[in-house]
Amino acid sequence: MLNENIMGTKYKYNTLEDFLISHPLNVDIEADDGWGAKFPVKGIEIEATVLFADITGFSKRTLDMSPTEILIFVNNFFSWITAEAIKDSPCIVDKYIGDEVMLLFSKEFGSEDPFEDAIRSARWMVENDFLAFCPHIGVASGDVTAGYVGTPIKYNASLFGKPVNIAARCASVSPLEGSHPSITFPEAEWGDRKLENVLPALKRKDREGNIYEEPLCWAINEPRQVEIKNMGKILIRELEQQTIIFPGQRAEDRAKELFQSILKGGWYRKPARNAKNI
Repeated sequence: MLNENIMGTKYKYNTLEDFLISHPLNVDIEADDGWGAKFPVKGIEIEATVLFADITGFSKRTLDMSPTEILIFVNNFFSWITAEAIKDSPCIVDKYIGDEVMLLFSKEFGSEDPFEDAIRSARWMVENDFLAFCPHIGVASGDVTAGYVGTPIKYNASLFGKPVNIAARCASVSPLEGSHPSITFPEAEWGDRKLENVLPALKRKDREGNIYEEPLCWAINEPRQVEIKNMGKILIRELEQQTIIFPGQRAEDRAKELFQSILKGGWYRKPARNAKNI
């Protein structure tokens, strides 16, 4: 007989692959592509919340940067945003693509309320944006399938379903003129939630050791209808950050400084070029 403590062990899944190999699949077959070739269909359907974030003005901000500086810039973003996302809530980083990151929250991964965990993670991204990445952030929930995609030559695990598309589209919604950084999601996600419960005021200690609450620096905007590319019109809501954050340094300037340090340290070897390519 197995020990109850062993049966009750909660595991942290660092990747979707971890999750997939630890659970029985909902679908596990070989399908035919119509021309006699086989491809696998393997996955698990779950309820989840998807958080999608990318860098504001990425193309413009990296226009005068070298390829290695862009690599530094993007990896700095991924490192920072992932640390902010996972420091207080269980989530899985699904993928990094270009300047975009997708995070997953689910009861399967330890969340009591996946939507609220996603919103709180987004909060830390906005409030601790000291390098002025200014991420666009979209959130959406619903049924998704975690599964393997690709061929025996090359495959990985990823997430599929309407919430993935909606979260990405919400991140691309143009903010209201004059608005502050915001978190965008379908209006139905909010329901009857109270702002102070989802994003409680932070408690701090003063110099004398007395605990006080900081004023809440977020507001929930009224629903508005927007046109979503290839999806028609939907009602969205936005959590808007009310205070102005003065960055200590712009992320692109930091990337250039780090590259100069790499050069001075001798950790960069200029690629050899033949005469035709010089």
